[in-house]
Amino acid sequence: MTLSRIVMRLARNPGTEFAGGDDHRGYALTAPLTDDGHIDEAAYAKAKADCAVRRFSPDDDPVDGRLAKKGARWFFDYDEDDAADDEPVHRLGEHRFAVGEYVTITDEDGRPLTYKVVEVQPAH
Repeated sequence: MTLSRIVMRLARNPGTEFAGGDDHRGYALTAPLTDDGHIDEAAYAKAKADCAVRRFSPDDDPVDGRLAKKGARWFFDYDEDDAADDEPVHRLGEHRFAVGEYVTITDEDGRPLTYKVVEVQPAH
């Protein structure tokens, strides 16, 4: 099983302060992908501990967390003991992680924001 490093940057989000997008805000996700770019759920089950996420922005220090799943709901978890910090990823199990694709992530303030996949490569 190979893990991939997926970088997503904030895309244009009309009606928010990020109407023009922001290349300095986003996420770096490490997760197993199928050959067609979807999350490999069987591989994820075996490699949960290695599935990490880093949220970055120019205003704050990077925040490290993990990719987590409860039932059909995928989310980024930054503190296992506090569900309030979880950031749901809309339909993550259905998303294709390929350069140019878009992913919706609900931020720490509860706003769904769109991110563009800008990089997918094998993780080291």
